[in-house]
This record gives sequence, structure tokens and C-alpha cells, in this order.
Amino acid sequence: MNSSFANIKAIVKRELVSYFASPVAYVFLVIFLLLTGFFTFTVGNFFERGEANLSAFFAWHPWLYLVLVPAVGMRVWSEERRAGTMELLLTMPVNPWEAILAKFLASWIFLGIALALTFPIAVTANVLGDPDNGQILAGYFGSLFLSGAYLAITCMTSAMTRNQVISFILSVVLCLFLILAGFNPVTDMLTRWANPAVVEIVAAFSVVTHFDGFQKGVIDTRDLFFFLSVIGFALFATSVIIRNHRAG
Repeated sequence: MNSSFANIKAIVKRELVSYFASPVAYVFLVIFLLLTGFFTFTVGNFFERGEANLSAFFAWHPWLYLVLVPAVGMRVWSEERRAGTMELLLTMPVNPWEAILAKFLASWIFLGIALALTFPIAVTANVLGDPDNGQILAGYFGSLFLSGAYLAITCMTSAMTRNQVISFILSVVLCLFLILAGFNPVTDMLTRWANPAVVEIVAAFSVVTHFDGFQKGVIDTRDLFFFLSVIGFALFATSVIIRNHRAG
């Protein structure tokens, strides 16, 4: 157990160092912060709303993450395959699951840092009014798990190919499906030819449906279970892909 923890810790540290050793990480952070500010204050009409909450901030996260998270995660395994270091990594005394979990956690920590750097928006809401900070914390909590679900899917697509662009496109398509499954125009269209039970089942696979509760300040175990299930399934699929690659 201690050796597994040590292996995971070592890989996480290596991955985080490699992130911040590249200017790409800082470019990502700047772009993410600029976009969140733009969509919150300009597109979301934060000041015009006259409401002391961050609904205009969190509402855009499923769409912002749709491009930004795959951009972070597309290199996780693709780069290892392209550089030929995956074989080296897998021949080391490291369990494949340890490597998969560690590389996922490193990228997730990086995304968490990016999300934490948006704290001035929360501070602005508190300066201008008296928001429900419990609701804001729940929104941040949900946003972190939303990014984790997208990231796990990107790790899976990254393991499929050594081409980062292909990995990026595949993950965007899969994550887009998880958004559109519960998107109102899509569910309205489905109700025209499918019964309500089918529509509810499709909507249940949507990240928007499960993220909505967090935005309202409600941490529902069912929503949390959904995101953990997506993360678990995607990482399991990643292990299957890597195991097949290793066998090949």
C-alpha cells in the first residue's frame, strides 16, 4: 500500500512539474481566467442582473470545459505513445493502475488550480452583495467534478491514439454528447417522438442535469455518484486500452 502511494505520488509530482515547466500551462491558465471573466461579466451580464450570486459564472462551465479540458488532457497518454516512453513507463515497477490514476490526478490538480484562481469573481460577488457562500462552494465543488469527468474521458481518448489532435477531437465529441443529452432543445426534440421515460433516461446521462443541482447549492449523492461513475468508467476503459497496447 505504501509503495503504491509512493509510486502515485512520484508520478503526480513528475507530471505537475512537466506541466509548469512548459509555457503552455501558463497560457492555458490565462486563457481560462480571461474566458471565465468574459462569459461571467460580459456575456452573463453579471452587473446588470443585480443578483449577488455566481449563476452567470457556473452556467458556462460545461461549455468552457468542453474545449479547455481536452486541451489539457489530450497529451496525457498520446505524448507517452508518440515519444515511445509508454513502454518504458509500463516496464518500470509501477502498476498500470497506479500510472493511470496518478496521471489523471496530476491533470485534475492542475485544473483545480485553474478553478481556484477564479476566486476574485467570488470575492467580487461578496463585495457587491451578500451571496450564499455555501451555494458558491457547492458550485465550485460540482465544477471540479465536472472537469474531472471531462478529463477522465480525455485520458481514455488519449490512450487510444498517439495523435493529440485526434484525441482532442474525440474527447470534445464525447463530452459534447454528455452536454446535449440534457440540453433543453434536444430534450424538447426527443419528446416529439419518444415517450417521457426514454427522454428521462437520455437526460440522466447529461452532465448539465447533474451539475444543475450543485449550481443551486444542493450536493446530491446521486449527482456525485454520476460524476464518479463517469470518471471510474473512463479510467477503467483507459486501463483496458493500455493493457491491450501493452499486450500488443
